[in-house]
Amino acid sequence: MQRLFDVIFSGLALLLLSPLLVPLMILLRLTGEGEIFFVQQRVGLNGQPFGLLKLATMLKNSPNIGTGTVTVKGDPRVLPVGKFLRKTKLNELPQLINILKGDMSLIGPRPQTQRCFDAFSKVVQAQIVKVRPGLSGIGSIVFRDEENLLHGHEQQERYYDVVIAPYKGALEEWYVANQGLRTYFLLIVLTVWVVLLPKSTVVWRVFGNLPSPPLELAAAFGI
Repeated sequence: MQRLFDVIFSGLALLLLSPLLVPLMILLRLTGEGEIFFVQQRVGLNGQPFGLLKLATMLKNSPNIGTGTVTVKGDPRVLPVGKFLRKTKLNELPQLINILKGDMSLIGPRPQTQRCFDAFSKVVQAQIVKVRPGLSGIGSIVFRDEENLLHGHEQQERYYDVVIAPYKGALEEWYVANQGLRTYFLLIVLTVWVVLLPKSTVVWRVFGNLPSPPLELAAAFGI
């Protein structure tokens, strides 16, 4: 049933959003490095890699510059138009095509690069590859401000591996254990809610059994 809803919702979204996507594609073609799409290999269902689609927001060679696949606040690799696209999450819209293809679902664990996937424990890795990765999900909602969380830490990659990745992995593991149509639709609604109200902590009230974050993250989340 979730796959059926994925196809229906992603198809409708592409149809309705095409008047927005076309101007954005033209704008990207005329600015920055002239690239429209960015394709990056991510870990998908059953651990198989797939090409995740995004609107281009960073320099072409960004994975080999600076912090690699970890993006931080004020990252100099982000192009001028890219800042707006990333803030509004519009750069993620081409992933609706990934959903139609069956690479992804609307809701699921966020697909990770191999480097970030390897930061999870083996137990978490084994769980999250059981389901299709998602355009949004509990990890995406809770860590919607991840770039700001990394900001100010001298060893940003280490902070990601030691603090962020373990809790993000626990959230994705929670999703696999609690997946179902109720969770699916609640997370769709919550995704829209936090885009409109990014400081909201409503997710903690909707899902009272979420894994508790470490104190350092709890303060950042405002809970």
